[in-house]
Amino acid sequence: MATKVAPTNHERPAGEVQFATFYVGDILLGIDIRHVQEINRQLEVTRVPHARDEVRGVINLRGEVATVIDLRKVLGLPSADVTRESRNLIVNYDGEAIGLLVDRISDILTINAEQIDPPPANVRGIDGRLLTGVHTLASSIVVLLDIEEALGAASYAE
Repeated sequence: MATKVAPTNHERPAGEVQFATFYVGDILLGIDIRHVQEINRQLEVTRVPHARDEVRGVINLRGEVATVIDLRKVLGLPSADVTRESRNLIVNYDGEAIGLLVDRISDILTINAEQIDPPPANVRGIDGRLLTGVHTLASSIVVLLDIEEALGAASYAE
């Protein structure tokens, strides 16, 4: 399977940028769409004995094993029950397909890079180093997640 080479989030984008947005709890998050491989409804995971707390398990993704990470745990939030709206946002990280368990999917957001504000040091308990910025919408704020930092912070990679 060909590996997508996604941009590093540490580089400041220029021009229009697209983000896949989703909810974790009541927080609207977004990641650069270039990292997203697919959105998957397969929520039945195979548990991995002695795995770290943030690892929900693994799934078979068309013959490829994908680790599923509970994004709530990575962000320091309490776990929640999986619902009908829960999804695995499959991203490519370091040559691997990783599923991010999210509460629900929102939209694709296209914004100009100049409309991205620097992240605050602490957003509702989320570690500021996991964020690339924030964008203000008419009725809410999208917190832009640094997928490399978030997955690097997940202990499954150790």
